[in-house]
Amino acid sequence: MNPLLSKQYEFHIWAYEKSFRHIKGLPEYIFEKEIENVFPSLSEVFAHVYVVDNIWLGAISEKNFNEIRSSIGQWTKEAQVNSIVEMEEIFRRLFQQYREFLYDKQGDKVIKVDHPEFGSLTATYSDLLQHVVNHGTYHRGNITSVLRQLGYEGVSTDYIFYLYEIAEE
Repeated sequence: MNPLLSKQYEFHIWAYEKSFRHIKGLPEYIFEKEIENVFPSLSEVFAHVYVVDNIWLGAISEKNFNEIRSSIGQWTKEAQVNSIVEMEEIFRRLFQQYREFLYDKQGDKVIKVDHPEFGSLTATYSDLLQHVVNHGTYHRGNITSVLRQLGYEGVSTDYIFYLYEIAEE
């Protein structure tokens, strides 16, 4: 696997796994507790990221937009889970799909992504994975905001802490 692709995406996985571990240590009710925030609950933040990460896996896999769009309902349904443990499991399967896709990629291929609203974009795998990682980072901030509003601390998933952790291994 291309080391650049691997490191970017492994950070994304690490950050979500750390978030899942943290939230599993808190009272179960907070996963679906509704509040007034950018997202109404933790479950909604995670569901959004799950659907969007699936969309981008489709794009990186060079599926056409209509094929991707036809799967959004299925991904949305999959993300309608009742607990952080169930959410972690569907993310774990998605992480594995990304790893399997990236496993044999020896270069940073340039692909074309067509979107009916935004138009065509030519980008590399690492460009698109950087978007997936940035999107995840943004929404982990939403997760922290929801947690704080519910009276709990978030967990730091900054990239530098990932680098420190892998340096120790």
